[in-house]
Parts: sequence; structure tokens; C-alpha cells
Amino acid sequence: MSVILTGVTECIAGMAKMAARQNAATGTGLGKAAHLLERNIKADLSVTTHALGEPTGSAPGDAPALVSGDLRRSVQVDGPTSAGGSTWEASVGPTVVYSRIQELGGDTGHATLPARPYVGPALERSKPEMQEIMKAAWRAGQAL
Repeated sequence: MSVILTGVTECIAGMAKMAARQNAATGTGLGKAAHLLERNIKADLSVTTHALGEPTGSAPGDAPALVSGDLRRSVQVDGPTSAGGSTWEASVGPTVVYSRIQELGGDTGHATLPARPYVGPALERSKPEMQEIMKAAWRAGQAL
């Protein structure tokens, strides 16, 4: 008994194209998900405001109040970038020096600040929509 397989080369080429489309779709989806998180962080940093020198308008545990807008403006998306193979990376977060102590709280050397998290809560709230973004990207990557 013998078996003859035909079309193996074409099948392998087709699977390689499919993998390339899915890899590109992953980068596209990750970019959309990262920008969603950026928007949600910035929205949380816009809830309360107060003038410079006035007591803060946000309670411990709530996102920091908007004063100058520097913290909100510093929230940026970096990526997405391919890390090789089918691995993609993106980062979303603030860049101003005081961003970490606002998120986590701590001692400044002059005062002890309570945590006023804004990245973590925005990420948790964004996760379901981020999952839907990725599913839609991968479905689009399956199209021939």
C-alpha cells in the first residue's frame, strides 16, 4: 500500500501566510488595547480638580486630582513593537517623576502620601474591552 500526498508545499505556504496575518493582527490589536488603557487612565486623572496650593480634591484610594495636567499629559503608549517571533510588547504609563508615589503612596521626605491609584484601576476596568479588541483583531487576521 502506498499513499501519495499532494499539495503539501502549498499547505505549508498557506499556513505560513496565516501565521504572518495573525502575528500582524496581534500587533494591531495590542496597539488598540494600549490606547484604550491610555484613554481610561487619562479619564480617571480628569475626575477631580483643584488649584495649585489648595488641598487635594481626591480622597485616598481615588485617582489624584488634576492640578497642572502634567501627570495626565505624561501618560503615554510606547509600542507596540515586535520582540521577535510572535511576541509583541507595549507599555502604557506616566513618565513624570511623582507618578509612582501617587499610584502607590509613600514617604516623600516631607510628607507621607496615601496611595491614589489610577493605573491599576484603569487596567482592571479595561481588561474586558481589551480582550474583545484582541479577539476582533485575531478574527480579522483570519480573513483571507
